[in-house]
Amino acid sequence: MLLKDFYKVNGIENKSENDYTASVFLNKDHDVFKGHFPGNPVTPGVCMMQIIKELCEEILDEKLMLKTASNVKFMALINPDINPDLRLELSINSNEAGEIKVKNTTYFEDTVALKLSNTYIKQ
Repeated sequence: MLLKDFYKVNGIENKSENDYTASVFLNKDHDVFKGHFPGNPVTPGVCMMQIIKELCEEILDEKLMLKTASNVKFMALINPDINPDLRLELSINSNEAGEIKVKNTTYFEDTVALKLSNTYIKQ
């Protein structure tokens, strides 16, 4: 985990061959939130992208490096004081070039907070 104690994985469920649902709990007391933003904490987008990468690494048992990110849409602010529990839906596929293609939708409750498509390569 790049950011120590930033989040905790409560569970990862394999829904089908390439589809997973992960449950994550954000640590509202982490130092990141003291600067982003004081009195009104918002989960940084780059931290969400790192969580997605780390979940994929855990699922695949492989070290990954981000190659491309596309269709990245932050649709709602994730305030860890109000919505620390996140559900990440991941679709993970490999292509012939050995790249790992990941589509993600992140929710808090029924609200879509983030959608993205990432391509990773194995390290």
